[in-house]
Amino acid sequence: MASRFVPYIVVGVLHLLSVLLSGVLPGAEQLVALTKPLLMPVLLVCLLWALPVRRGEVAVLGSLAVLFGWLGDVSLMDVGPGFVIGLGFFLLAHLAYVVLFWRRMRVRRPPWWVAVYLLWFAALLGVLAPHAGVLLVPLAAYGLALVALGASGAACNSWIAVGAACFVVSDSLLGLDRFLPGFALWQVDALIMLTYIVAQGLICFGIVRRMRAAVPAAPAPLAPVVGG
Repeated sequence: MASRFVPYIVVGVLHLLSVLLSGVLPGAEQLVALTKPLLMPVLLVCLLWALPVRRGEVAVLGSLAVLFGWLGDVSLMDVGPGFVIGLGFFLLAHLAYVVLFWRRMRVRRPPWWVAVYLLWFAALLGVLAPHAGVLLVPLAAYGLALVALGASGAACNSWIAVGAACFVVSDSLLGLDRFLPGFALWQVDALIMLTYIVAQGLICFGIVRRMRAAVPAAPAPLAPVVGG
């Protein structure tokens, strides 16, 4: 099953290498522009390929989340108003995942430590609020969606829980990089994309694991009767 996600891993590694080498290796910027819009379409193919059932609520909600993520990726490549548009698409992606997690992926109650996500939200919003301007309300709404993503993911299997946590880290780094003056982190673009690629991959892999565990195994064929 894991082998069906190899194409996504290959595209993800190529993208990360191009981000790391951007400005150093000629042509790296072009590779960034080529591989980023490919990430989510390739992941969607891998997800549907690996799912035991390609129709139904899980396939629809999972596909919507990945497609909204793709629209967000493409929008964020525009340095102008694309950031706000991309924020909206990723908000829809998070909501699709939250509905999917809560309806079909849960294996336990949300653990007590999900309260950390609320503390994170309050701290991050407090840091970014003085610099967010008119985007404060959209950022707050987006932050609440991230809290819901992390909390609902924590009620699922470990793959989804870690993936949701990586999404929170990725979006937090993006928010700090875009809005906090003086924020400087080594290779921040690569770190944002690394945690994002890992997040989407682990979530989709976790969805497949959950669905395959829910499908009963086919009965073994009866051995032929010999003799008589």
